[in-house]
Amino acid sequence: MNLVIVSAIAAVVGLLTAVYFAIVVMKHDVGTEKMAEISKAIQEGAMAFLSREYRTVSFILIIVAILIVVWLKQPLTGIAYLMGAVLSGTAGFVGLYIATRANARTTNAAKKGISEALLVAFRGGGVMGLTVAGLGLLGLSICFIVFLFALGLDKSGAVFTLGSFKITATNVYEDIIPGFGLGASTIALFARVGGGIFTKAADVGADLVGKVEAGIPEDDPRNPAVIADNVGDNVGDVAGMGADLFESYVGSIIAPLALGSMLLGFSGAILPLLIAAVGIICSAIACFFVRSKPGGHPGKALSLGTYGAAILTTVGCYFLVTMVLGSEAKVINPVGFFLAIVAGLAAGLAIGQVSEIYTSDRYKGVKEIAESSKTGSATNILAGLADGMRSTAWSVVILVTAMFLSYMAGDWAMVGGGVYAIGLSAIGMLATTGIVVSVDAYGPIADNAGGIAEMSHQEPGVREITDSLDSVGNTTAAIAKGFAIASAAVTALALFKLYAAKVDLRSIDILNVETLIGLFVGGMFPFLFSSLAIKAVGRAAYKMIEEVRRQFKEIPGLKEGKESARADYATCVDISTKAALKEMVVPALLSVVSPVVIGLWSAEALGGFLAGALVVGFLMAVFMANAGGAWDNAKKYIEAGNLGGKGSDPHKAAVVGDTVGDPFKDTAGPSMNIMIKVMSVVAVIFAPLFMR
Repeated sequence: MNLVIVSAIAAVVGLLTAVYFAIVVMKHDVGTEKMAEISKAIQEGAMAFLSREYRTVSFILIIVAILIVVWLKQPLTGIAYLMGAVLSGTAGFVGLYIATRANARTTNAAKKGISEALLVAFRGGGVMGLTVAGLGLLGLSICFIVFLFALGLDKSGAVFTLGSFKITATNVYEDIIPGFGLGASTIALFARVGGGIFTKAADVGADLVGKVEAGIPEDDPRNPAVIADNVGDNVGDVAGMGADLFESYVGSIIAPLALGSMLLGFSGAILPLLIAAVGIICSAIACFFVRSKPGGHPGKALSLGTYGAAILTTVGCYFLVTMVLGSEAKVINPVGFFLAIVAGLAAGLAIGQVSEIYTSDRYKGVKEIAESSKTGSATNILAGLADGMRSTAWSVVILVTAMFLSYMAGDWAMVGGGVYAIGLSAIGMLATTGIVVSVDAYGPIADNAGGIAEMSHQEPGVREITDSLDSVGNTTAAIAKGFAIASAAVTALALFKLYAAKVDLRSIDILNVETLIGLFVGGMFPFLFSSLAIKAVGRAAYKMIEEVRRQFKEIPGLKEGKESARADYATCVDISTKAALKEMVVPALLSVVSPVVIGLWSAEALGGFLAGALVVGFLMAVFMANAGGAWDNAKKYIEAGNLGGKGSDPHKAAVVGDTVGDPFKDTAGPSMNIMIKVMSVVAVIFAPLFMR
């Protein structure tokens, strides 16, 4: 019990640090009246979308909870499911609330220099990061306290009776706590898909009509889609990303928690929770490392925080593992499990570095994509596709190496500890979620700050500072996606092992016809899911483009920038909102329903289905995230004055490439990692229905 209290206290420390950052951000001046007006419009649009999205998803949450209670006869799992969903939604709301207020404050801070602007933007993102980690860890700690200790199930052989339901500690570890994860996953899937459709519909419409057709700058107030674009940055890259990392973080704890309980009982279950506790404390400390000297590069300051948290966490985990598992008779070499954690942490950083190499304009890949724009949009697109595909090779090599090393280290630690060690490597990757999300959420704030600078007609130097912050933000976003994708693959593998244990599936026999069918259907599913998401962006963008063209045509003087002409921003926001809410339902529901349908037919087929979806989904996620990030930064590289700069033919070609990459990196790509974990958790929870 005391160890669980420690994890809860660590979560509270993270949340209090987030409160401190929120207070510091809100004390900064919002700037001119025009800046405040634009910021308020973004706030209202973002909050209106989020509330409508949550209302839509709430009906689905209630239906799934009822199915868990009635169909599976697991009332406490249903409660945990709703609890996970509520905390995930809360994290997204809090992060969005602060981010939409930090944007204008970052613009105003940029007047004082890049170091001041970096601090405001990062601390605004820090609220999101530490809230995600804090609420995730606190929720899981409460699950232990309520469902294990309060019910007396921590005692050997204890059974709690609720009417006709009998609940044991095994049910808590393998059913109830995974239910918390499924709730988080459900919110994350809808938030990522819905937010991604919203933001990319607005972004594509604003870019193609504004930059390419009308020849006006990005974030120009004449563009009717500009407010929708800035709203989209928040609902997609703050609320959506926050829900995504909340789900990834929780899932990376739950999978080894359940596996550890099978091997070592309470000690094996509590260790992942305590690793997360160490990680959140180290992340909170490392957030204070992020400072930039005048004239310094913001990327170095952010890297200092990220790597600082990783080093502190590594040191803390060594003492933690030896303390918790040192007295376990079954554990021969507890250091083996520590090495698995280090392997996961190193792999997460390495895959993040691969993402940076393929998406940052400091490396040749992005520069080559920019160079290819000189011969048109077709060659730009081909170069981006090729780089995205090539990036998967290094990511896979790093991932499987980490898995192999973790497995060997786990087997050295104890007999049969290999898969548990792989699960621990996943929490190693995401132990520093607090600062990883902080660095990621900083990006949309910087992007919005640039838009506000443009729309409020600030000095060119202000926009230059916000653009430099935004460029780094694109790279940090790609790195965060790398962490999330890598951990998703490892977590899904650990959940797959849990599913196999629950249905007594001892191996995957691809010569078995049912398994083979499941393997092919699972491999196909990420393509189907991506197609639905990208087509949804295309349909919504078409409506946005038509609306922007209509306003340029029908509102006299709008395109020319006359003071009497004012764009109708609200209509564009409404188009993105309606499209996102309508289009997000089908792909998200397919991910939840398909494992149940296949599992009811054959447990072996579901095993093949999960394996196929895991491998293909991981590869597609890496490919789309890195290709999209590379296209985006190739465009920004040209906009910085290279190859002719803004308005040149290479720039127009790069804008087309970036438009192709938008739904890759911000809609379909980041949804992949949630999709494979949602299907894995659904398989685990509904496993009793598939047993013969």
